[in-house]
Amino acid sequence: MTVEKRDPVIRVTAMPADTNAYGDIFGGWLLSLMDSGAGLFAARYSRGRAVTVALDGMQFHLPVGVGDEVSVYASLTRIGKTSMSIAVEAWRRHRTEDVEVKVTEATFTFVAIDEAGRPRAIEQE
Repeated sequence: MTVEKRDPVIRVTAMPADTNAYGDIFGGWLLSLMDSGAGLFAARYSRGRAVTVALDGMQFHLPVGVGDEVSVYASLTRIGKTSMSIAVEAWRRHRTEDVEVKVTEATFTFVAIDEAGRPRAIEQE
């Protein structure tokens, strides 16, 4: 299955430094990419600083190998006064292939904050 044409919020190549002692890509590395991508999306949408306050459970559907291209996609699923829910998917593509495969997904909740770290209203578009 190939993802519909959309722009990723992050795209990187999995490298040997991102592996555990068995040579598998760390789940935490992938989670970090997803959180970073969601954070970029949240900051752009809220037009300012936003912080992660929660994420739902994740399941790893397929492994990511060294050299795989990892693309992180994000979309807004809920908007509140100060918070937002962002659906995040991570897809991998082997460096010599054209097909992308979803490896995991999660929903991240972010709160927009002001300079003092207090929740601030998100202006609706």
